[in-house]
Amino acid sequence: MKATRMPRELSLRGIVLGALITLVFTASNIYLGLKVGLTVASSIPAAVISMAVLRALGGASILENNIVQTQASAAGTLSCVFASLPALIMIGYWQHFPFVETALISAAGGMTGVLFTIPLRRAMVTESALPYPEGVAAAEILKAGEKDTSPAALRALTGGGVIAAVITFASAGLRLLADEASVTLSWGGAVFRGSCGFSLAMLGAGYLVGIEGGLAMLLGAVLAWGVFVPFLTAHEADPAHLAPAAHAASVWMHDVRFIGAGMIAVASVWTLARMMGPIVRGIHSSLRSTSAGGGANDGGDLPLRQVGLLAGGISVVLTVMFIAFLAPFGGVSAGTVGLALVGMLCCMLIGFLVSATCGYMAGIVGSSSSPISGICIVAVILIASLFVGMRALGLFPASVGDHGGIAFCLYILSALTASAAISNDNLQDLKTGQLVGATPWRQQVALLIGCATGALVIPPVLNILYQTYGFVGYLPHPGMDPTHALAAPQPALMMMIASGIFLHQLDWNMLAVGGVLAVMVIVTDLALRRHGRALPPLAVGIGIYLPAAVTVTLAVGALVSWVCARRGSDARAAQIGTMLASGMIVGESLMGVALSAVAGFAGRDSALSIMPAGVPAAVPDIAGAMVFAGMCVWFARYVLRAR
Repeated sequence: MKATRMPRELSLRGIVLGALITLVFTASNIYLGLKVGLTVASSIPAAVISMAVLRALGGASILENNIVQTQASAAGTLSCVFASLPALIMIGYWQHFPFVETALISAAGGMTGVLFTIPLRRAMVTESALPYPEGVAAAEILKAGEKDTSPAALRALTGGGVIAAVITFASAGLRLLADEASVTLSWGGAVFRGSCGFSLAMLGAGYLVGIEGGLAMLLGAVLAWGVFVPFLTAHEADPAHLAPAAHAASVWMHDVRFIGAGMIAVASVWTLARMMGPIVRGIHSSLRSTSAGGGANDGGDLPLRQVGLLAGGISVVLTVMFIAFLAPFGGVSAGTVGLALVGMLCCMLIGFLVSATCGYMAGIVGSSSSPISGICIVAVILIASLFVGMRALGLFPASVGDHGGIAFCLYILSALTASAAISNDNLQDLKTGQLVGATPWRQQVALLIGCATGALVIPPVLNILYQTYGFVGYLPHPGMDPTHALAAPQPALMMMIASGIFLHQLDWNMLAVGGVLAVMVIVTDLALRRHGRALPPLAVGIGIYLPAAVTVTLAVGALVSWVCARRGSDARAAQIGTMLASGMIVGESLMGVALSAVAGFAGRDSALSIMPAGVPAAVPDIAGAMVFAGMCVWFARYVLRAR
């Protein structure tokens, strides 16, 4: 009898392809994250690219495609360390992103996220009714690819990418189109400001967010710029005598954003509290089945012994890295070694809780909508408060000081951010694997490989973007155009929170206002859900916290999604829309990285500009608005034609 040949799954060519796709999605997500504070899950576009390439090579199977998208999506998700690592630049601890320190903290943090979710797979994936929207969608695309029904999706992905890249080149490169436009109005002492961005990446991200999240974020922007900023500009002194637009931006940066941070923190704790029961039951069920069933790999996971050895090795790596990080502050001493051990325990203990929470939330709302920023805010408050408490008890090394303590807090946070982001993505990938019949331990190996390959890409991309654009308020070279600096909203917020706690300068009043507002929105959300509606409190907080130009553009993308749904788009059209949106995000992001490399070599960020001198600023503003409006109409028509 002829033996049945097992299909390819974890193959060398798949690993190489996954590493190449990693370059694309890691770079694009870092750029998007530093520009607008958001990333998108890369599982679906990675699956489409994998199917196209492996089909051309021949002999591909759905299991091999799944492994490639698993590895690539993990690496792309690891880019979420953009939310904390740049804060080390902002406090002046780093002048650039050192390769070894950046890559190791990213890889170690990400790998702990993989290991932490292994004992959760059985309870949260196999035996759970959680929807895992992106995991299910990726599985459906992989299944469709087996039937040769994916060329249209691939065309949408590549077409969206090419169009977004061309328009980005015209705006950020040739400077023929504006990136955004804003209007500032004054009434007495109150300053009102409205902005809209023309980014196709943000348009695509808004499409993926959906109408409920988009409108909730728009409400946050209206509260920020239509209520809080006018009130504070009318009642706060302006000793610098800034122009109205600059005064409004300063008030938003130093006051109103903390209202958003308070909202995000309280909404995250609320979400965590609601999910704590299922999380605890899931962990208990997994551990009980492991002890009763004779091994962690009964369901195909990596054996518990190997997981333990890997966790031990990563703990050693983290401890050594933390000792090296603290060495400039008084050398290697008992105090710094002890503090390094505390940091490692924070990564392991807080990291496990963070991983379980983020994994569960991703199972409900998807990876792109899971509030990692809110979890990171809670984490940085916990770590900074712990260190301040240790200092009060005389347990914090005096040689480290405030500056070293703030920097170390942010460095630990980078590992926790990576762990949270990876766990956020892993369970989605494992759900995809369950639906297509993949082997869990092979997926877990691919996830670990993805963390390693992604970590190698992160340092050079961060350096290129920083040296070319800089961050708002932090420019590496004199004479750089501050209007093109990357907003880097999360790192700035994490830096302000950690510094404020250490230096006892944190404006708890604004955080408290955000907390009270969060409670009001939570109550409203609970009431609306009884009638089939929702007002996600996290999304409202994010709308306050992000720049208005970002939030409004995301809301426009959400509105396009709603129009498509109302006009009768079906499942096929929805898939095409997802591919088109993902392509726009990838196309703009990669062109942004490429332009930053060109600017880096040229030594100035306007090296390719062909806009004639003396042209009124309104010309590129109007041109950018017209192109953006045309793209919104084209996007909706393209999706609806796919029915």
